[in-house]
Amino acid sequence: MQDESPTPRWKRILYPQDLVWLLLFSALAWVSPTRGTAELEMLTALAILQVVAPRIEALSSRRGNLAVTAVKLVLGFLLIGVTGGIASSYYLILILPVVSAATTLGALGTTAVTLVACIAYLAFIPLAYSLDYMMDWVYLRDLSLRVIFLPVVAYLTYGLVEANRNEARRAQAAAADLEEANRRLREAEASVRRSERLAALGQLTAGLAHELRNPLGTMKASAEILMEKIEPGNELGHELAGYISTEVDRTNSLITRFLEFARPVKLRLAPTDLNALIDMVIDQLGRITPDSPLLIHKNYDPGIPLIEADAELLERVILNLIRNAVQASEPGRTVTVKTRGGPGIVEIAVIDRGHGIQPEHREQIFNPFFTTKPSGVGLGLAISAKIVDEHGGRITVESQPERGSLFLVTLPQAPPSDRKAKAESAL
Repeated sequence: MQDESPTPRWKRILYPQDLVWLLLFSALAWVSPTRGTAELEMLTALAILQVVAPRIEALSSRRGNLAVTAVKLVLGFLLIGVTGGIASSYYLILILPVVSAATTLGALGTTAVTLVACIAYLAFIPLAYSLDYMMDWVYLRDLSLRVIFLPVVAYLTYGLVEANRNEARRAQAAAADLEEANRRLREAEASVRRSERLAALGQLTAGLAHELRNPLGTMKASAEILMEKIEPGNELGHELAGYISTEVDRTNSLITRFLEFARPVKLRLAPTDLNALIDMVIDQLGRITPDSPLLIHKNYDPGIPLIEADAELLERVILNLIRNAVQASEPGRTVTVKTRGGPGIVEIAVIDRGHGIQPEHREQIFNPFFTTKPSGVGLGLAISAKIVDEHGGRITVESQPERGSLFLVTLPQAPPSDRKAKAESAL
């Protein structure tokens, strides 16, 4: 597909409506019976103002629009004055400031400008009487129709503009709703993809773990027997046998974590106080790292209700998120833990101010075995996401490089079983 050709320079300088205005004012000057100097000056000033004002940014504000409308009103009044006053054929020129007010100044500004325009035109009546104009009731009725015409134009123009504004606001609201729906759809698609990957990798992990444990058991037993058979003075043999036993234990621990990820999660639901659970996790982390005090800011919502959840499993999720946030933060930086309640949900936010997550890694951080830590296994966030999914919730991340990350856990207040029962009863 070829790129669209750039807009010609003349179109950026001269708008199509400018030609209409210039033709209109040129026609007014051409058909004028007098073509007096003052009349042509007023028409030229109005034409210049009508063409130039939209290009000046300072005149696009409310105060600028008011100034432009006032100048149009004054020029229109002067044009009528120099071309016969009450008998001038230019009485319709007062439509310009009235329409400008209706399109830019709102209901109050439109009313005020229309009222001033009517008074400005009627102000020529005393002058006409002083010059002995013949003004019978038929002529006065005609003047009344001219004056009434201005508020009619103002009302119709303002109504049309307001309808367009409402339509634009509805379009903007619809666009915002559509963007929000697209965002949620993208999150749902990412969650589905993550669940599919977890299921496939879970099956693979379960099979591999089962097959690996048998030879590891044999290796462990062989290492213990070897340790007993080696001569007491053979330090190298004892050291190597110890290495074998230690590495087998480490591998067994890793396989246990693989199985935890692979096997289905069985929830033991009970009323759970999230704020108290987070406090317990923070205390536990403080005991694990007594030499490096935690800088954690608690921002709890005291009004969040108890939720039906597996406290032991959620504790692992919160522990993993807070520990990751602490490890991602520079020394002396504060980690914020925030809770908030909403309609039917509760939220836990863990915010760090570290280096953030690179954009190319955000889609992968919940995948099993993906990690950026030198000694990490890459199962912490994957297991956390699985636990949250089993609770009927979701875990999302927002991150900016060099500004930190926010992990948000959203959980329903009702347990999954209750939601399923309600859905089935609704059917």
